[in-house]
Amino acid sequence: MLPQEILTEAAALQDELQAIRHDLHRHPETGFDLAYTKPYVRQKLEEMGYAPVDCGKAGLIALAGGKRPGRTILLRADMDALPIAEEAQVDFASLTPGKMHGCGHDMHTAMLLGAARLLKAHEGEIEGTVKLEFQPAEEIFQGSPDMLANGLLENPKVDAAAMLHVIAGVPMPNGMLQVATGGVSAASCEQYHITVRGKGGHGASPHLAVDPITAAAHIHLALQEISARELEGNEFGIFTTGRFAAGEVSNVIPDKAEMWGTIRTTDPGNAVGERIKKRMTEIANGVAAAMRCTAEVEFYDYCPCMYVDPDLGAAALGYMKELLGPAALDLNALTGGKAGGGSEDFSFVSHRVPTVTMFLAAGNADNGYRYAQHHPKVMFDDAVLSQGAAIHTWLALRWLAAHAAPTLDVGGVQSVQELHALLKEKLALPDFYGHNWDAFADAVSGLVQLPEKLRFTGWDKLAARLPKDSAVLKKILTEHYTRTAPDRAPGDCLPGMDV
Repeated sequence: MLPQEILTEAAALQDELQAIRHDLHRHPETGFDLAYTKPYVRQKLEEMGYAPVDCGKAGLIALAGGKRPGRTILLRADMDALPIAEEAQVDFASLTPGKMHGCGHDMHTAMLLGAARLLKAHEGEIEGTVKLEFQPAEEIFQGSPDMLANGLLENPKVDAAAMLHVIAGVPMPNGMLQVATGGVSAASCEQYHITVRGKGGHGASPHLAVDPITAAAHIHLALQEISARELEGNEFGIFTTGRFAAGEVSNVIPDKAEMWGTIRTTDPGNAVGERIKKRMTEIANGVAAAMRCTAEVEFYDYCPCMYVDPDLGAAALGYMKELLGPAALDLNALTGGKAGGGSEDFSFVSHRVPTVTMFLAAGNADNGYRYAQHHPKVMFDDAVLSQGAAIHTWLALRWLAAHAAPTLDVGGVQSVQELHALLKEKLALPDFYGHNWDAFADAVSGLVQLPEKLRFTGWDKLAARLPKDSAVLKKILTEHYTRTAPDRAPGDCLPGMDV
């Protein structure tokens, strides 16, 4: 399969993918509440011939391939929207008040559905398995850990993972792809909530009250000293108070003031984040006490930094250059290896298996796409949908092919002894003598994930020469294979066995 063939086949799906994206865009849903989106995606997958299964509160998983032995790669699309009222001037705008697909997750879902169709068309060529993940609740950093807790990386076990994210309002042509090639590519994020309690009173008598607003304002200013004076110059640690609330009327001092915000670092072990949280708590309590108030500090919804595996990142960049030529760029080279400040909950997966992240330009600022993600006027260009589907597909096919199980041709074997010697060399089996098939079966049963180690060909020739012995051996290996690969139906033969 050539990359141009994948691009051509993907381009033929453009109208279908655009229709899917517009449907999803009109019906944005947030968090785990995907009453329209999840059944919609399930139906599309079933129409293609998949048997999607639930994972966690609102996730879906579908498997492509599995007809040949090999490894498993995970491709992710997030499905949730944002609690933002849409202001974009598009004819398929949100029909749900207060919600919009302002981060491009409708694009992601359509692209992965396109990849699902392409992979199904080439299922017999897949050297292993592609696990398609449709994830909820990315925006609140809860979807990925929920699916992980419910077996996302198991049955079959995932060996590598990839995600693709669209970006708009950028000074680069549509279709340019940035591939992160190693290290931390996105910051961690953790929410905080500070409640300052005082004593309410009339605005005309502040001396009889304890003003929590003044104390909270001083806490907000004092917190800035952490990054300015307490972090080393090479440490990335920022926090932003994005919401401040106190009181309801202008002439009353309230009982409490509250602030909410985020902490972001690029430390994989989160030592910097823990130090910031310790100092935030100390400062909030100290400043509040100095102003006769009390403070309560709460931290929640932690999302780690995104870590890209260097080997997988470098390989992915090579595959994408095959597919897109000079339109595939090394993100690390563009940024000098500096991580972005945004966060992504697929990072939970990146701390479990080798992962790569990619970013596809889907809206050039010079062509009217002036706003970036999370802005109520953001727009994404449908023109890149088919390219996104091709990117997913080519990455999966190429990585699995590069990590395919070696093939063992047994067609030229002349005797049981020669067969055993060959298998012993390839599978590191212990010695057995004559026709001691029980001992041989015990040896095979001690292997781990036999299908990932070896693929067999030439059984038709071997069966003609040694019909009894080859049949027994095939039975032993097949029985072992169904034990080590429980997702396959009982009695299935080893992939590659042509008898």
